[in-house]
Amino acid sequence: MNKYSHDIPDRAFMKALLKHTGIALALLVPLAAYSTFSHAEVGTVGAQMNASTGVNAAMATVPTSVDRVDLNKYAGQWYEIARFPMYFQRNCASDVTATYNLNKDDSGKLKSVDVINESRKADGSMMKAKGLATPANDTGSELKVTFLPSWIRWLPVGKADYWVLQLDQNYQTALVGTPDNKYIWMLSRTPTISQTTFDQYKNVAKMQGYDINKLEITTHTGTPKTIVKADNTAPNDKTANNTNKQQTTQQNPNNKQTSS
Repeated sequence: MNKYSHDIPDRAFMKALLKHTGIALALLVPLAAYSTFSHAEVGTVGAQMNASTGVNAAMATVPTSVDRVDLNKYAGQWYEIARFPMYFQRNCASDVTATYNLNKDDSGKLKSVDVINESRKADGSMMKAKGLATPANDTGSELKVTFLPSWIRWLPVGKADYWVLQLDQNYQTALVGTPDNKYIWMLSRTPTISQTTFDQYKNVAKMQGYDINKLEITTHTGTPKTIVKADNTAPNDKTANNTNKQQTTQQNPNNKQTSS
């Protein structure tokens, strides 16, 4: 037995590993192959497309994150309003939430974000998955997230993209997706949103290249309907940049996207 041998049998090791990664609710999708191959390819194609044509990514199939996200305001609990179906959320029957807690160094600089995803299974029991997010750009709008066990997070796999595609100025509603258009989540600080807000965010998702026909509404205990007619939760069109950018580009597709 050399120094790299383990007392845990291979089968037990794999079972433990799958248990930790499989329960991830995947509001942030921590799939190694998905993040290392699919996203890298999409990112390259997107960069080439925007560089060569100047066309807003919202009109193509490559999404665009918002200009800036204040992660201090973004932290806290969010309710999942809707999502695309995906394997790692197949047991999430209702009450899906994501909570983000910031980790800072002694100087106050952000190091990482603790991610806690919870949901209720069909039998009424709760599931919880803990992950870690790190900023992938300087503006806070793109992060890399992993739900792998902490002792193997140094591996160059298992990290997924988390892009904020739309965000109202009061940080009450958000649209989050992956740059390959495979997954998207609509989030809110409350378990319900107005029909107006829901339709607005659906339109943003469509403009960003997502197939909105795949959206599934998430139910929450104690709430008869997730989407309500009352407009008391609407963001009043004061969303963070992307809506106006997309509308401007549609009117003049020859204009290049600019940052505010």
